[in-house]
Amino acid sequence: MAHPIPPSDLPPLERLREIMHLLRAPGGCPWDAEQTHESLLKHLIEESYEVADAVRGGSDAEIIDELGDLLLQPVFHAEIAAGEGRFTLDDVASSICEKLIRRHPHVFGDAVADDPDAVLSQWEKIKASEKGESNPAASSTQESSILKKANDGLPALMAAQKLQKKVAKVGFDWPELAPVLEKVREEVEETAEAMQSESGEAVAEEIGDLLFAVVNLARKTGNDAELLLHQANRKFVSRFQEVERQLAAAGSSLEAADLQEMDEAWEAAKSKS
Repeated sequence: MAHPIPPSDLPPLERLREIMHLLRAPGGCPWDAEQTHESLLKHLIEESYEVADAVRGGSDAEIIDELGDLLLQPVFHAEIAAGEGRFTLDDVASSICEKLIRRHPHVFGDAVADDPDAVLSQWEKIKASEKGESNPAASSTQESSILKKANDGLPALMAAQKLQKKVAKVGFDWPELAPVLEKVREEVEETAEAMQSESGEAVAEEIGDLLFAVVNLARKTGNDAELLLHQANRKFVSRFQEVERQLAAAGSSLEAADLQEMDEAWEAAKSKS
């Protein structure tokens, strides 16, 4: 027997919660019913990236659609937890409400923060204080490190940039841009040397160091490495599709063309973008 559709006159968030509850309930959707926090992680990450892509595209309809997909994720996680008697969506909402109030004393209290930099500095101090209170027994270097959890769960480029920002706040950073660029050059040379040694392990390690140095260069120039690579990926896709179009227009294809023909088409595609 089909479940009744939650009425459209319900507040939208309440209707969403009810729909999610029915999907997980007996007689609901088998796929939804078998999901766990762990199985949903990849969807949470994918939906976040799709929201970012929609924002870059600038279409309100797409942003609404993708934000809806992302909003489903915390509702889904809360429904799973509620079914296990652990926590509810209300608990999640209450937690973030209290956190926002605590971390905005310049809005909800007597503190003063007149510009975005002051706000961020205050936020980090309050956050550090909260973390210390949540673990007052932390004594080992690993437990008390400023890098604890800075690398957890993030894509590698984002994690690298976050690590670098963390240590920069305590002065572990080049004050000028020139040595950052020089470090990139140094890592390129070390990668080339490792390649000459024909040691696959050494090459892999040096390429990792090179990537880390490039992320630092992005950070020091005021850019986000993850977004830069995303933009570069999109540019590559656009240009390569133009290569495919040019070859097709010439009566050829990727399979039939040699590298020189593809390279010529690539240069032509670059000149158009």
